[in-house]
Amino acid sequence: MPLISVRDLAAIVDRDDVVVFDCRWALADADHGRTSYTEGHIPGAVFADLDTDLSGPDGPGRHPLPDPETFDAFLGRNGVTPSTSVVAYDDLGGAIAARLWWMLTDQGHEAAFVLDGGIQAWTDAGLSLSVGSKPRGDQRPAGVATSPWTGIVDREAVAERADGVLLVDSRASERYRGDVEPVDPKAGHIPGAINLPNGTAVAARFLDPASQKLRWTEIGADESSEVIVHCGSGVTACRNILSAELAGLPRPLLYVGSWSDWSSSDLPIATGDHP
Repeated sequence: MPLISVRDLAAIVDRDDVVVFDCRWALADADHGRTSYTEGHIPGAVFADLDTDLSGPDGPGRHPLPDPETFDAFLGRNGVTPSTSVVAYDDLGGAIAARLWWMLTDQGHEAAFVLDGGIQAWTDAGLSLSVGSKPRGDQRPAGVATSPWTGIVDREAVAERADGVLLVDSRASERYRGDVEPVDPKAGHIPGAINLPNGTAVAARFLDPASQKLRWTEIGADESSEVIVHCGSGVTACRNILSAELAGLPRPLLYVGSWSDWSSSDLPIATGDHP
């Protein structure tokens, strides 16, 4: 189960073999995450910056993956080892925290969880926040991210995907239709992509497994489907990957460059409600 409840986290948050990451981030405010962390965070949590810690400087799209060695060093500096349980949270219903969960599980680290309900659920439960931080680790590698990323595809693979492969656009419907585009070069969607907004996986908390499965069956996905998911920059699509896991479906592949990569090319685009 990729989720952890506030009650269960509160019971283990002080353990040495648990590391909690605050993944708060906002598209329109680069300082939102770190400022929010400084003002108050779950006790013992360390800050994970989407732009610098969970992304690399080079690659396709706005948030390319870091190389595994760099990611492993980040984990090691923050006290993560192969036996550590890692919990990620944000203030966007897991939309950013799921990226860290995906990165860890893609590297085979299964003791990775997203806090269901995020920091809002923590404070709603009457639990306190902390300010300040202290180092959790040292300069030793974590020994967690030791292999190339596996569950990913690139622009060419998306463009040349076989008939029957389901391409899922995880962005909000208005961006899929091309009504608005707040950050990327062009508005619209990849021809043939079906819209499944990642935000519909949650309603304060993540939907139950049956409801998650219904989201996928309504767009034609089942246990035999091959699925590629993308979003704007390969981040919030990870919440749809988590949704698929909750639904008991095969793990979709992630187009990391996503729309930010596709819309920077000369490849065709579509607009409107239909694929």
